[in-house]
Amino acid sequence: MTTFLKKHSRTHSCGALRAEDTDSEVVLTGWVDTRRDHGGCVFIDLRDRDGITQLVFDPSFGKEAHDLAGELRTEFCIGIVGKVLSRGGNVNDKIPTGAIEIMVTKLEIFSRAKTTPFEIVDDLETNEALRLQYRYLDLRRPKLQRNLRIRSQAAQLMRSYLSDLEFSEVETPFLVKYTPGGARNFVVPSRLNPGSFYALAESPQIYKQLLMVSGFDKYFQVVRCFRDEDLRQDRQPEFTQIDIEMSFIEEEDLQKIIEGMVVKLWKEILGVDLPHPFRRMTFKEAMDDYGVDKPDLRLDLKLCEVTEAVKSCGFRVFEGAVDKGGIVKCLRVPGGASMSRSQLDGLTTFAKPYGVKGIAFAKIESGGKWKAPFAKNMTEEAVAAVNKIAGSEEGDVLLFCADREKTANTCMGAVRLHIGEKLGLIREGEWQFMWLTDPPLFEKDEDTGKMSSAHHPFTSPRPEDVQYLESDPERVLARGYDLVLNGCEVGGGSIRIHESELQARIFTALGISDEEAKQKFGFLLDAFQYGPPPHGGIALGLDRFLMLMTGAKSLRDVLSFPKTQKGTDMMSEAPTPVSAEQLKELYIKSVVEE
Repeated sequence: MTTFLKKHSRTHSCGALRAEDTDSEVVLTGWVDTRRDHGGCVFIDLRDRDGITQLVFDPSFGKEAHDLAGELRTEFCIGIVGKVLSRGGNVNDKIPTGAIEIMVTKLEIFSRAKTTPFEIVDDLETNEALRLQYRYLDLRRPKLQRNLRIRSQAAQLMRSYLSDLEFSEVETPFLVKYTPGGARNFVVPSRLNPGSFYALAESPQIYKQLLMVSGFDKYFQVVRCFRDEDLRQDRQPEFTQIDIEMSFIEEEDLQKIIEGMVVKLWKEILGVDLPHPFRRMTFKEAMDDYGVDKPDLRLDLKLCEVTEAVKSCGFRVFEGAVDKGGIVKCLRVPGGASMSRSQLDGLTTFAKPYGVKGIAFAKIESGGKWKAPFAKNMTEEAVAAVNKIAGSEEGDVLLFCADREKTANTCMGAVRLHIGEKLGLIREGEWQFMWLTDPPLFEKDEDTGKMSSAHHPFTSPRPEDVQYLESDPERVLARGYDLVLNGCEVGGGSIRIHESELQARIFTALGISDEEAKQKFGFLLDAFQYGPPPHGGIALGLDRFLMLMTGAKSLRDVLSFPKTQKGTDMMSEAPTPVSAEQLKELYIKSVVEE
């Protein structure tokens, strides 16, 4: 191998050669994708990260190379020297190099390969656990190669864009102080401080605010973050954020910069011109119309509330929900009357995991009459009022959920998307960005009544709502903003609190004592005694961005070596137990319950 590479430097990638390269002598390296022996000539498709080139081994051009080619099998790693020939009228339109082939004169086998546990192809139908066990082979697939190269390109473009705007890239610690609350932290024992532990940072939030106190003015970081959470398709225990913080700004200043960066990414990577500025929508508008705070705007269906219209309608399910302080939410599906009874009944099964008892439905007939199991219980006045609010027309179907406000909204938001997917109403190929603004500052636990931060306790309330912090905290809205793309939250941020007095009032509203605040956030609060500037920021989820940009079905398809839903690495078999000696060195005792 050494001799070949010393004599022959690679001249092209396997996706680079075209008809204009005919008669050139070239050197290619890569992996055997397929092998075909036609009795005289051997044909090999050679693959690298850029594509595939067809090789021809003809004994009349290179007998030694042809004889050695008889040993080649898929995934052998090889290098060749040869001449580019035109394929004439026998062009392969399926690959960019299909107009040419290489007549090989020299061949070296760098390394041989066992039969792989699965084919190295994109349309792979195999167990994901097997792919993750052999991730180094899975990553040879063109789709994953493309995804990770787009990831690299996106990170470079973001860095370039922000650097051009005079942002400083500053690294912050991974090993930080453990602070209770929020996401569960991974903890790391300190050998030098027996009995004490670091936490792996779930975000650089406190440190980037300290950088604003330090006068850096514009900060960013492409940063690894860690959360010990239950996993699902769009979560991993370690993930990457584009973290940004700025001093002396208003919400619109930051949003304009982020929009410019996103527009640049979509143009340079996907060749798409995004319309901007992006749409703005308040939290209230989103919940009223879509039931969720991250609506997918590729689907035109909207929800409406019919609580007032049905509070005395004669149907006990609706009336009972209203009497208990709940709401009745309605979704009009144009032309939905064509849905079968089994399809409509199936919505209740779909909805039950969201905590509701069922979904009621009514098909709209001529004259606005309802065909529904409960129609005979509804007064004509209530039916007319609901039809007017929903904009019902003959042939439509109305879907209803009656429950507590949060439950009804969440359920109907999910039903809306479910119906959109089933009926093919979601417009594919669109990029619908939006900013969600003015979210609640606090969240109230419906069972305990305890208030908690909707984001984090350093989020600033709107100035006009500060007066309600003590008297009506649920009324207080935040200077927060989320970036949403096609129904996925891809970023979130806020204007921060920089005034000590206001921060103390927020802690009081959250039930955090002075002592507890000092214990959790003491060094940040101390820093805020030394002239902190007004500041705000955002964190963008790079992994989610890339999942959407590449059309991947899972975050795992845009990560190099991801974990499973149980947080394990199938390839390296991490996590693993450690020896008693290691535990003793760390002053830790392990107790494994049967």
